[in-house]
Amino acid sequence: MSKKVTQIVEELVIPILSELQMELVDVEYVKEGKDWFLRVFIDSEKGVDIEDCGNVSEKLSEKLDEVDPIPYNYFLEVSSPGAERPLKKMSDYEKAIGKQVYVKTYEPIDGEKVFEGELASFDGSIVTINIMVKTRKKTVEIPVDKIANARLAVTFH
Repeated sequence: MSKKVTQIVEELVIPILSELQMELVDVEYVKEGKDWFLRVFIDSEKGVDIEDCGNVSEKLSEKLDEVDPIPYNYFLEVSSPGAERPLKKMSDYEKAIGKQVYVKTYEPIDGEKVFEGELASFDGSIVTINIMVKTRKKTVEIPVDKIANARLAVTFH
């Protein structure tokens, strides 16, 4: 297989989502125990409900049956990314400015690898986060290529 399963699925699902005025957040193809799961996370400006997920699942399932890119039996799951949605694309970071985020880096920055705070800005290569250290606000700049994973963070006050 020259293309990864996730790439093929992205190519199949993006036209479906465009037609429905939705966006693709992420695609995962993972083995858990003895079972394979193909997970497609979708969102839209108005949010996503169970009907939306069912509709996309049905349309995508038809396309997957035609192309048949996966040699194993698998479970297809289409869902919303939830409140702690991952930040993967440049546009995800741009939309998250002003929101609480959780960022984990590959290597320490200022002696830390985990940062949680308000995403202050994003210039395409640097993520700037305002974090609270006890009672003091600190600004941290993190190069995007040093980020292992990032997501929106739910905070309780």
